[in-house]
Amino acid sequence: MDEVMSAADEILDIVDENDQVIGQAPRGETYTRGLRHRCAFIEARDAEGRVFVHRRTATKLVFPSHYDMFVGGVVGAGEAYDDAALREAEEELGVSGLPRPVFLFKFLYDDGAGRSWWSAVYEVRCEVPVNPQVEEVAWHDFLTEGELEARLGDWTWVPDGLAAYARLKDYRAQS
Repeated sequence: MDEVMSAADEILDIVDENDQVIGQAPRGETYTRGLRHRCAFIEARDAEGRVFVHRRTATKLVFPSHYDMFVGGVVGAGEAYDDAALREAEEELGVSGLPRPVFLFKFLYDDGAGRSWWSAVYEVRCEVPVNPQVEEVAWHDFLTEGELEARLGDWTWVPDGLAAYARLKDYRAQS
């Protein structure tokens, strides 16, 4: 009989300030103890270039009911960032056969209050209808850049997503 593993039981690589693996721990313990780990952030755009935006479910371990302009999540133990980016994008968007997300850059997110993770930022084009996971996504839509920018001050956003979004805008301005 298969056992169902909860998200809190998923094993993550624990990394240092240089993104080198120094150990492993369950996700729940990683969050509780503020251990540095790895995440992938994927900006998904539809065929018209609009950005996928969603509100996280109230049951999420981190930032429940917050809005996000990225899909993504933690990188599992022994998993490559690129593989996690594709897995997470397909899972959260509820699609299969996505093109491999394109890596853009990586940064160390640190909220100054014990939450820190290496964050790899990607982009992907999703030209098929999405069917987001109901366990992950409470609401979703594709927004233009202007619509997204107009909501930044009105909605409660995940802080790491806001940090990644600011860096993404800077990255694109310099490209």
